[in-house]
Amino acid sequence: MAFMYEPSANEVKNDLRYLNLLANQYPTIAKASTEIINLQAILNLPKGTEHFLTDIHGEYEPFLHVLRNGSGVIKRKIDDIFGNSLRESEKKSLASLIYYPEQKLEIILKEEENIDDWYRITLYRLIEICRYASSKYTRSKVRKALPKDFSYIIEELLHEEPGRVDKQEYYNEIINTIICLDRAKEFIIALSKLIQRLVIDRLHIVGDIFDRGPGAHIILDTLIDYHAVDIQWGNHDILWMGAAAGSEVCIASVLRISARYANLDTVEDGYGINMLPLATFALEHYRNDECVYFKPRFDCETGYSLNEINLLSKMHKAIAIIQFKLEKKIIEQRPEFNMGDRLLLNNINYEEGIIEIDGKVYKLTDSNFPTIDPKDPYKLTEDEDILVEKLKSSFINSEKLQKHVRFLFAKGSIYLKHNSNLLFHGCIPLNEDGSFTKVMLKDKEFKGKALLDEFDRLAREAYFYKSNSTAKRYGLDTIWYLWTGPFSPLFGKDKMTTFERYFIEDAEAHKEPKNSYYKYRDEENACNRILEEFDMDNVNSHIINGHMPVQKKNGESPIKANGKLLVIDGGFSRAYQRKTGIAGYTLIYNSFGLQLVSHEPFKSTEDAIIEETDILSSMVVLEQNVERKTVADTDVGEELKKQIKDLKMLLLAYRKGLIKEKR
Repeated sequence: MAFMYEPSANEVKNDLRYLNLLANQYPTIAKASTEIINLQAILNLPKGTEHFLTDIHGEYEPFLHVLRNGSGVIKRKIDDIFGNSLRESEKKSLASLIYYPEQKLEIILKEEENIDDWYRITLYRLIEICRYASSKYTRSKVRKALPKDFSYIIEELLHEEPGRVDKQEYYNEIINTIICLDRAKEFIIALSKLIQRLVIDRLHIVGDIFDRGPGAHIILDTLIDYHAVDIQWGNHDILWMGAAAGSEVCIASVLRISARYANLDTVEDGYGINMLPLATFALEHYRNDECVYFKPRFDCETGYSLNEINLLSKMHKAIAIIQFKLEKKIIEQRPEFNMGDRLLLNNINYEEGIIEIDGKVYKLTDSNFPTIDPKDPYKLTEDEDILVEKLKSSFINSEKLQKHVRFLFAKGSIYLKHNSNLLFHGCIPLNEDGSFTKVMLKDKEFKGKALLDEFDRLAREAYFYKSNSTAKRYGLDTIWYLWTGPFSPLFGKDKMTTFERYFIEDAEAHKEPKNSYYKYRDEENACNRILEEFDMDNVNSHIINGHMPVQKKNGESPIKANGKLLVIDGGFSRAYQRKTGIAGYTLIYNSFGLQLVSHEPFKSTEDAIIEETDILSSMVVLEQNVERKTVADTDVGEELKKQIKDLKMLLLAYRKGLIKEKR
């Protein structure tokens, strides 16, 4: 249905200054009319497909595969088009070619006896899939997505009308010429990548790109080049952002986690940060310490030697102790953070090897502290001081890390409202009675939406303000709070029991009570209150979260509060798959409705190419639209309606003679 709006003469007169500026872009009645017709037509196109992923945690291989296959959308399109006219093995092979065109072509060129025939058949099939995938977009939008080398040819082939005999020879000759000129390989690669792009109109990453897995930097390289993406920061992302901004405690935490998961490749190879100073320091001060409780965790077989594991363990313990020392300064300087209970080094009886926490005494599993002075346990030694400065310099001067973090600030935020969905990684801090928690920041209280807005603003100050400014220092401390603080919307727990997990055997001491949000998110009324707090329609809107892995194997559902809230962290990271029983969720929101896709573990890219294995995925339709959603029903549609309104006012101004055409 057309967007109905007719401006009044008074509206036009009130906006003449603006309309005169708009007239520079649309200087005639004809040009303004043409643009109105164009925008009005776009409003009636089907809504583009949105793709939601979260908690990737550096697992770049399954992430890249899910992007390439569109969470199974490409395979379903192949089924829709070819039905029973292709064997399952042929569909499988065609899908694998679209996902990995360069690698598959290398294999096919070695195996195929009549390569020209194979090229011809494959090109026609790819063009048909491409035409189907592009059918919901304007020619202009498709044209912008076309690879430059083949844009004219692909556009001609996409808009071939089936059954038109008079142009059939023309199209056949294009295909024949591509093959004769030995450009078929490049053309297939271009078509495959175009199909990958067309099946996802916009990508949402709901936090935690970093840590655990080996390729966060590879994921970010991919996202930087992606056509449409937004990111809601996770607690692991904000930690790396703080490290890049120069927070010493964030740097120590990043390196501790990297050592814990034997993931220093991201630090060293990905970002060029020199780990030699930390290794040298650890060997010197922890030479005779086996660091048993600091052995790295491995989720699969690795090529690490025993000596390398021993060195990693020493580095792990060394940087953990430095982290505990660095935290004191922030906790004491920012009493509003209410984190005094995290100061534990001064609770240790170093002679007896015991610690008292909340009135309970625990035996320490490890009481070797060569760099701690029991009389002043938080003071950095001279060597630790020098090491921290070297590490800080490496992080600040890592060109690639700074590029990635600037991208996270440019495309990211703590939350996002988009097309009736509220996206945030962790939680909205709630009190035990379900009310919004008030949090003190810079002598002022914030809660709900205002709290998230303030956290977002302070995080940007931490990165973009001048060094050593008061605002930057407070921002850096706030970033650390976002990583570990009791009312952080990215963390969502009362405390992070890092020290206890290393040094105390009793599992009771390891508990990290969750924020009340995680109790109330199962209740529809609570979700509606949150949506209202963010000025969203609570009838048609949803909340989309990550952060807490859904333990599907224990019967937990990702669908909460009668479908009002969706938790799509299903365990992309191998570290979580034992808990979840699956290998991640993705959410698809297209013109037909919301679909939740659960994935089985991904073997490897090599298997996907050679054996043509795909991620086995199961789809659940969460909501089916009675009427297919169009662009008019989206946020982009609302912007287009505003543009149409302005152009109609300009048209009336021309016709009333209030503005002259600029012919």
